[in-house]
Amino acid sequence: MSDYDRIASAMAYLVERAIEQPSLEDIAAHVHLSPYHFQRLFCRWAGTTPKRFLQVLTLERGKGLLDNSRSLLDVAHELGLSGSSRLHDHFVQLEAVTPGEYKSRGKQVHIEYGVHATPFGPMFVAITQRGVCRAEFMDFNSLEDLLDSLHNAWPLSSIRENLSSTRQAIDVFFSNDAAIRHGPLSLHVAGTNFQIAVWRALLKIPTGSVASYAEVAKSLGAPKSARAVGNAIGANPVALLIPCHRVIQQSGALGGYRWGPTKKLMVQTWEKMRDEPVAL
Repeated sequence: MSDYDRIASAMAYLVERAIEQPSLEDIAAHVHLSPYHFQRLFCRWAGTTPKRFLQVLTLERGKGLLDNSRSLLDVAHELGLSGSSRLHDHFVQLEAVTPGEYKSRGKQVHIEYGVHATPFGPMFVAITQRGVCRAEFMDFNSLEDLLDSLHNAWPLSSIRENLSSTRQAIDVFFSNDAAIRHGPLSLHVAGTNFQIAVWRALLKIPTGSVASYAEVAKSLGAPKSARAVGNAIGANPVALLIPCHRVIQQSGALGGYRWGPTKKLMVQTWEKMRDEPVAL
């Protein structure tokens, strides 16, 4: 088992057992490590301590997250934010596939892909000349399945593996290097006008915050379209970088997520704490 696999397994264990308040010894035993070794490994890869991760899971869930989050409408009208409250779309720029590109079915489009380890498990990333076109966790699909799906979306494109090219997308989200995290990254995605509008709205939700489906709909000037917003979020082709994990139900319930509720809660909790200082 790799270090990334151990941390992903530990995070999932914490999510599933949060109500039981497992001890450091319990969590370490789950991934077959000593408490000392596990504590240091978790801090290095997750950016926080297991205890703090568990505290956020326990104390800052659901309705409380919504109550403590700023209005998406308010945030969308502000400029010049920095630090932990920066807007996600300051460093991720979304470009929609043009009608001509769609009609050409990917002709003369060169796509490179790679599978990378993350604290949440292996992730498949694909990029075109214009930006990231696909990012998915590999929980429920094989590499062959993901490549078939990519080929179906871009049938006349050329597709090849290139780990060095796709690494940037992973680094932008996970790196602790401020220069890398603030560097611009482009997304190149296909969707209906409404889907694109929803995905752009998600980019305005600050890191570590959440919004409800209804609030996203309201920010689009379509307050009665929360269900349609949910469908558009479910069609998001770029996990993490288009942060569909930041949208929950008005009741405080997690809502749907293509890779399961445990994964959604893991990502939300990790984001909430990533800018906090780590105390070993």
